[in-house]
Amino acid sequence: MKKEVKKEIKNDKKENTLRNENEKISLMEKEINELKEKNKEFFTGWQRAEADFLNYKKEEIERLKSLSISMKENIFEGLLPVLDNFNLAERAIPDDKKNDNNIKGLLLIKKQLDYFLLSIGIQEIATIGLPFNAETCEAVEEVESDAEQGIVIEELQKGYKINDRIIRPAKVKISK
Repeated sequence: MKKEVKKEIKNDKKENTLRNENEKISLMEKEINELKEKNKEFFTGWQRAEADFLNYKKEEIERLKSLSISMKENIFEGLLPVLDNFNLAERAIPDDKKNDNNIKGLLLIKKQLDYFLLSIGIQEIATIGLPFNAETCEAVEEVESDAEQGIVIEELQKGYKINDRIIRPAKVKISK
């Protein structure tokens, strides 16, 4: 009988140990599941924060580009009268005077100004010989001409654009 009691006690201990270990395993599995859920929440939050940051970064880049273009436009608007006067002066120079060193120097300064504007993205709008485009030109006058109707035959004032955005439309004469 003692043996049976000892055996029973031993079996009870084993059962208690197994029960305790099963409870520990169950608690550990529960804790693992809770940690997985927290991990999932943190990961989702991190992904959202990363997406928000990337969107902010894109918006900020666009804002800075727009600001840069706006600043260039403001500077250019101040230079427009100077550039217009250079263009008028160049047109007024008689052919026999174009070889004069003073005139060459003046035209060289104009070329430098044109090159600078081109280097910051400001371009002249091509018009002469092209069909009239209301987006890039302003028709000042229609004149009789051998050219096809609606073709720009003379440019009275140059037009300018920056990154395909019109700063000032060209003032032109078109054929009837």
